[in-house]
Amino acid sequence: MTARESERHSTEPDTRPAAQYIRMSTEHQQYSTQNQADTIREYAQKRGFRIVKTYADEGRSGLRIEGRCALKQMIDDAKSGNAGYEAILAYDISRWGRFQDCDESAYYEYICKRAGIQVCYCAEQFENDGSPASTIIKSVKRAMAGEYSRELSSKVFQGQCRLIELGYRQGGPAGFGLRRMLVDMQGKPKGLLKRNERKSLQTDRVILTPGPEEEISIVRHMYQMVIKHGKPESEIARHLNDRGIKTDADRPWTPSSVRQVLTNEKYIGNNVYNHISFKLKKKRVVNPPDIWVRADGVFEAVVDPASFYMVKGIIQERDRHWSDEEMIRMLAELIKKHSAVSAHLIDQTDGMPSSATYRSRFGTLVEAYRLAGYTPDRDFSYVQVNRRLRELHPTLIDDTVQRLESVGASVGMDDDRSQLVVNGEYTAALVLSRCLQTTTGSLRWAIRFGSGRLPDITIMVRMNPANDEPCDFYLLPLWDIHTPSLRFAKHNAAYVDTFRRDSLDGFARLALRTRIEARS
Repeated sequence: MTARESERHSTEPDTRPAAQYIRMSTEHQQYSTQNQADTIREYAQKRGFRIVKTYADEGRSGLRIEGRCALKQMIDDAKSGNAGYEAILAYDISRWGRFQDCDESAYYEYICKRAGIQVCYCAEQFENDGSPASTIIKSVKRAMAGEYSRELSSKVFQGQCRLIELGYRQGGPAGFGLRRMLVDMQGKPKGLLKRNERKSLQTDRVILTPGPEEEISIVRHMYQMVIKHGKPESEIARHLNDRGIKTDADRPWTPSSVRQVLTNEKYIGNNVYNHISFKLKKKRVVNPPDIWVRADGVFEAVVDPASFYMVKGIIQERDRHWSDEEMIRMLAELIKKHSAVSAHLIDQTDGMPSSATYRSRFGTLVEAYRLAGYTPDRDFSYVQVNRRLRELHPTLIDDTVQRLESVGASVGMDDDRSQLVVNGEYTAALVLSRCLQTTTGSLRWAIRFGSGRLPDITIMVRMNPANDEPCDFYLLPLWDIHTPSLRFAKHNAAYVDTFRRDSLDGFARLALRTRIEARS
């Protein structure tokens, strides 16, 4: 998140200019930005500082520097030599960061010190004066901050595993043909949760239950298409799309979404967890089956186990038919016959693995192309970026809904499930904008507005240069959208940047309602 200017608390000539750094994830109220700012202000007044600049990373984890735009900006300002302040005031060691390598935390502080900028931790019980005692205490505190995250991650994981073994669902959409049922602490049903809805009580739990009969019959028909007719996933997807049937996310079917229905054990009532690990923001790891956490037969089955395991065996046999070398050879032969190769062409070619199989085996189609000696004319680096953005979009939607509900707003979806309906009064849509770099190194973002009905507020999410975290947000009202697209630079005209926000808290506050008492 970029730095923002704040009012100076004092203009007395004997005070020293300082910046304050504030970070809040979702940990405790004691770390709210207001509490941090109050403590820092009191410290500054006692020590003769005046706050001239504020850097705030709101809703950001302290495990990594990635995604913490304000911290990056602060370090860049310090290195530039003309930051305009002599000290940086942070609430405590943990707000500076919970880096898993405590040397990384020390490194960022050293960059500031080398630039002649003192770093002060306002809520700590020691002076950061470079003495041996403060150095030892800082090292211990940094290690404790990192250890806190490790212990919390372990405790959360153990709690999730326990709930899985008890038969409760842990996050994610239910899937086509299934629904999420909210139950109380005694296991009594309380009602079905709609897509993007969350439980309101911490003691409530979620289980899976069969969906509408129409969807259940379609799921079973998909299994029979494999068992009786040997249809591959691509043909099943084409068959469903021709009939106008959409996925649970209201999208057309793809071979990958069909395979998800045909291979996920939740359709026979099994609760399986820990397929993939992404602990402490580290590398995503696909875990072997022997460390999965599972509870069998805890949900009502949609498909009988015999059909499920038969289909699973058929799919595994299909994948097992080809070694990596055979798959690359078949792809190379297809390339010789056609001047241009695409996922659609691969899926339409008889006797070849599907494009989904190539992606699963080699990570991406582009990598398979490379191994087969084929270089597409287009730069496909955007494919990975788009994939990350598609994966991030539901998370940001959920976060936005949670923020709105936290201020008492009611949130629903429109008929197309593309826009949020807030308090039944206005609509909003969230659009992620990739960060592009020009040949001169400048950063650019663009947003295109659809030709259909636009929402009352379009939330443009500007991604950071790595396109892995939001950098800031623009709240674009309908009445100020006069062109089909907009282009943004890092800094824009004042009337444009008026709509910029560092977080979505301001958007949530728009939904606040105030009771107006009638006067007698």
